[in-house]
Amino acid sequence: MANISSQTVGSTTVGANFNVAKAGNGIAGRTRILSLAKTNMTQTELNDVIRLLGTGGTAGTDDAVTVVGVSVLTESGVFTSGTTDAVQVAVQGTGTLTAGSSYRGVTGVTMSVIADFDQTPV
Repeated sequence: MANISSQTVGSTTVGANFNVAKAGNGIAGRTRILSLAKTNMTQTELNDVIRLLGTGGTAGTDDAVTVVGVSVLTESGVFTSGTTDAVQVAVQGTGTLTAGSSYRGVTGVTMSVIADFDQTPV
């Protein structure tokens, strides 16, 4: 394959932007990865938190977001009700989310934001 890093496009050399990592997002306006943690979480508790994320709560504190993915980062990748201790949830939306324990009233479930992909590059 030809090396085009020294080619000019308009007034910019292609190489000026080659291998440059910048914070940002190409997957949606704002995508966050959440961790839901509770020893021996049940299916009902997981369903409740996912429903609450989609419906929102107090405006400006816990706004509604769209749940776009749910995953369990275990060797099997399978959620087992009453056994699984952590679930990762991908959400999209620009609203505010407030992490904390007993998230939105679901006793024992702690929500934390583990990644925040925003369109605003650094």
